[in-house]
Amino acid sequence: MMFAAKRVLVFASIALVLAGCDAFSSEPVYRGISVSGMNYMPFNLSRFTIRDKYGNTAGGGGDLPPGSGAGSVSCCYTLKGTEFTVNWDDYDADEAQKAIIAHKPIEKVRKVAQVHFPATEISSEPGAVMLAVHFYPDDHVEFEFRDDLSGSRIDYAEVDYWFQSTYGNAANPDDLDEFAAFRRTTRVAAQGWRKHRLTDSVDLEQYVYYTLLVNPRFDEHPAVQRILWETVGRSGAFGEAMQKLPKAVVREIKTNRFDSLRTGAEPG
Repeated sequence: MMFAAKRVLVFASIALVLAGCDAFSSEPVYRGISVSGMNYMPFNLSRFTIRDKYGNTAGGGGDLPPGSGAGSVSCCYTLKGTEFTVNWDDYDADEAQKAIIAHKPIEKVRKVAQVHFPATEISSEPGAVMLAVHFYPDDHVEFEFRDDLSGSRIDYAEVDYWFQSTYGNAANPDDLDEFAAFRRTTRVAAQGWRKHRLTDSVDLEQYVYYTLLVNPRFDEHPAVQRILWETVGRSGAFGEAMQKLPKAVVREIKTNRFDSLRTGAEPG
């Protein structure tokens, strides 16, 4: 009987050794997760790597153009803790084309971001849970667990389709190919996020239209400043209000003759 008890104790000790710190740690451990990058930067995203403080790594990406990521999934990884480091490379596709023509190497920019991700409950089935890694235009990164990859937080493709189909030649006066025209739309939409945290497609459609076809300084006009102030945190409200802007105000914006207000300041 005593021998059996000792054997159980030995097995229990081995189990604890195999479990490592997890048995006594309050840090969350995520096992068997799939990873996908969601690229909202106006640049192409190369492969990225996630590292935790315990030596675990996860990766994903490949060559993701702006607005893409749902089709590229890597599996299966283990990550532990709430603090992570994300490393990645990105590059400007327009500059890359010039480099290729000139037989020069593509210049990539190496970047890093720190991510705090609070403990989150997930399914224990390997590969059943997706860790979406969101790369934003200001180079900050956010994590999100989801069951599928539907629903990008910023839909550049929808914004560009609306802009090109609505304004035709005016939207592409220099007759760029569709990919270059898309990248131009993306750069402007990304600017709308950086300046005003716009993510809704209707909001970004109006931001792109006014920037490219009316006046790139349009958001300095007092009337637009007021709209920005009044619609903060209301998805789609900025775009709807801009569609209703009086024609007289639009003409005034086009003249570029108006007093500038500090972006984001409350109108007096």
